[in-house]
Amino acid sequence: MDVSNLGLIDFHAAYAIQERLVAQVASGEAPETLLLLEHPPVYTIGSGGSEANVLDPAISVVRTNRGGDVTWHGPGQLVGYPVIDLGRRGRDLHRYLRFLEELSIRVAGEFGVAARRVPGKTGIWTDRGKLASIGVGVRRWVAMHGFALNVAPDLEPFARINPCGMAGCPVTSLAREADAEPTVAEVAARVECLFPHLLNELLPCETETEGGRHVCCRLQVARGKAPLDVR
Repeated sequence: MDVSNLGLIDFHAAYAIQERLVAQVASGEAPETLLLLEHPPVYTIGSGGSEANVLDPAISVVRTNRGGDVTWHGPGQLVGYPVIDLGRRGRDLHRYLRFLEELSIRVAGEFGVAARRVPGKTGIWTDRGKLASIGVGVRRWVAMHGFALNVAPDLEPFARINPCGMAGCPVTSLAREADAEPTVAEVAARVECLFPHLLNELLPCETETEGGRHVCCRLQVARGKAPLDVR
């Protein structure tokens, strides 16, 4: 597995990288990859989302092929786009969503923030609001898109939408919840550390052996990799 930190990158440029990686992972030309990044301010909406959840008519929204409804991305929010081969990890999309929630919950816990799931909804919450949004797309059982964890963003843009299609949904951040405000780089470092271990624990891969199938016991993670070409 590769981990690449792309820094602040335009949504469309990051989407193009995901598209390329999805094709390469599906064909076996590239390893599974976790992209960590921030976006300049942008509103996106899932393929089945309702534009009625965009409350300000002046907002321009980018429609994507992920699930979920409308959300906002911007500086101070850590976005993770894992390009993961679910074809060899059980082909269970719901289990994968729970994995992304568990990852977000454990990362928040690293900074002293108690986050939790809400039954029937996707994402994680604290008592003060939604802390992370999750939405994925799958092509040939290779997953793209992922999670957006609010570290220390401006939360005002969320007031111009029904976040994730939920009217009156409060939104919070680690900066509001933690005793000491973390940086995006600090949170990204914890994600990079926890992600491969949880992936092995919660979504083990199956590989062919001469005697049948067995579950992989570990991943080798390439850290400190140079940023991917964004052209």
